[in-house]
Amino acid sequence: QVQLVESGGGLVQPGGSLTLSCEASGFSLESYTVGWFRRAPGKERGALLCIGTHFGTISYTDSVTGRFTISRDNAQNTAYLRMSVLKPEDTAVYYCATAARRFCPPPGELDEFDSWGQGTQVTVSS
Repeated sequence: QVQLVESGGGLVQPGGSLTLSCEASGFSLESYTVGWFRRAPGKERGALLCIGTHFGTISYTDSVTGRFTISRDNAQNTAYLRMSVLKPEDTAVYYCATAARRFCPPPGELDEFDSWGQGTQVTVSS
């Protein structure tokens, strides 16, 4: 069964850090580009970061620049989102998704991410 499972979410204080994991099962993640997205309360889902099969990365939003980092470990069939200096506005459900391409899609082609995990909740609050 092809599946993506996010984990690592939780409650964290402002200024804290969390690392989310996106583990793939039923297929080899190394052949896919991976993206991280989030949906904040009352808002639409937005794209954050992407990593291609050759480890090239791009950011889709300035709001996480310098604070969030995407990485992947193909041996573990897992991608990661390292989040630091967290702010209350980072509170959201975080999702990973895959696209069957080598390089990250441009902002106008995000519908190429066609396989999604169930999401993990991140709450930033004191």
